[in-house]
Amino acid sequence: MCRLFRKKKPVVALLFGSFNPMHEGHLAILRYLLEHTTASEVRLVVSPQSPFKKGQGLVDNAEERLAAARETVAAAGLDVTVSDVEFHLPEPWYTIDTLRFLQEQEPDREFVLVMGGDNITSLERWHKGTEILREFQVWVYPRPGTDAATIVDCLNASGLCKGVTFFADAPQNPISSTEIRRRRAEREGSGDVPR
Repeated sequence: MCRLFRKKKPVVALLFGSFNPMHEGHLAILRYLLEHTTASEVRLVVSPQSPFKKGQGLVDNAEERLAAARETVAAAGLDVTVSDVEFHLPEPWYTIDTLRFLQEQEPDREFVLVMGGDNITSLERWHKGTEILREFQVWVYPRPGTDAATIVDCLNASGLCKGVTFFADAPQNPISSTEIRRRRAEREGSGDVPR
């Protein structure tokens, strides 16, 4: 008797963000995904506007942020696609809607959401966060000051999610776009010239 084996779909890792600005911490995550995971493809999904970051000093021109992300990834020599998929979707840009759109458009791939440890701690505040967990695998990159490992263990034990993986061995980087913007604003406010 012949057994039928279901062919595994190629895994596409998706790192979402406003990337304002994109920095070494983002590049470290991308490098880790390329070198230490089963992802056959990595995509950086630039959001025109995060629902959580309205009025928080984002570069007004989303196209400029997209172009800057493409330049940064290219300069780093990473085999990563910088995606503008959300630029072509209707507002508001919720992660669940983008994930479902991609899965519908590319059913031959398995999409995995990549997020920082700080985001997994607040996923219940996301639009349909529980549905993200049920429908998609989530990979969690550690961030200093968060106990994401415990949350990941609880989510997996609940049986209410497709699967959450915590990258315990990934190098942590304390830099954040928020901190970069804050420092930039302080320099501009004091008249200091960046060096």
